[in-house]
Amino acid sequence: MAFHSSHAQTGPTPEQAIRRLMQQQTNAWNHGNIPGFMQTYWQSDSLLFIGKNGVTYGWQATLERYKKSYPDTAAMGRLHFNLLEFKQLTPELYFLVGQWHLQRAAGNLQGYFTLLIRKINGAWKIIADHSS
Repeated sequence: MAFHSSHAQTGPTPEQAIRRLMQQQTNAWNHGNIPGFMQTYWQSDSLLFIGKNGVTYGWQATLERYKKSYPDTAAMGRLHFNLLEFKQLTPELYFLVGQWHLQRAAGNLQGYFTLLIRKINGAWKIIADHSS
């Protein structure tokens, strides 16, 4: 008699979950919803955002930075991500490299980003974002 051990996967893989997180960000952005976009970030004073104008610390400060930089849907444009590389650092911490592109009437913008994404209380959240 043969015994078969099968380990059914419960839920998405970390990479699938992170892809969904990034799709959630894209969807919120493309609907002009910055607060929804920010739900993908760790709601902590320890959140770190690095952009062309320097370092921003904390979730609330990052939210205010996005609102100031993108005051309306015309400024926000249409966001597209190209996810280039996923690196697992620990079972609950990933490093993600990607490209971003904003299509806008006022002129397109694009660049690259690196993210540290951690599983916190069962949910994947961006804990550090360096976008340029």
